[in-house]
Amino acid sequence: MNTYLRAMIAGFIATIVLSILMFMKSMMGVMPGLDVVHMLAGMAHQMMGVPDSPMVGWVMHFMIGTVVWGVLFALLFKVLPGSGAVAKGVAFGVLAWLLMMLIPMPMAGAGLFGMHMGMMAPMMTLVLHLIWGAVLGATYGALSRSAA
Repeated sequence: MNTYLRAMIAGFIATIVLSILMFMKSMMGVMPGLDVVHMLAGMAHQMMGVPDSPMVGWVMHFMIGTVVWGVLFALLFKVLPGSGAVAKGVAFGVLAWLLMMLIPMPMAGAGLFGMHMGMMAPMMTLVLHLIWGAVLGATYGALSRSAA
């Protein structure tokens, strides 16, 4: 199986896990203002004129997690710190979190590091990205071993 395909499958599975955690967070009423899907839909509406709907936000969320981050993970895998796929995935999760805090969060009006939502926003998103990265790395590592 192609390296990029393995990485995109890993990205898709990690994004499913992240989405479940986001849904659970929402169901528990934790940080209701931190709605990444809504933020993505709003940004897509402003930038591309597409409907501001949850479906658009979910599609963007999965495209970013699967294609953008999946391919980038494969490209950077050898230079990421860590001795195993899970550690490299966690390091990549930190990179993805940092980029999210510096680019889309301010663009969505949440401020740098999402600070307009309070200190809990960057902390919660960091934890979610660490889990996402661990799942990404573990899945990529398992797929790579089975392909060998």
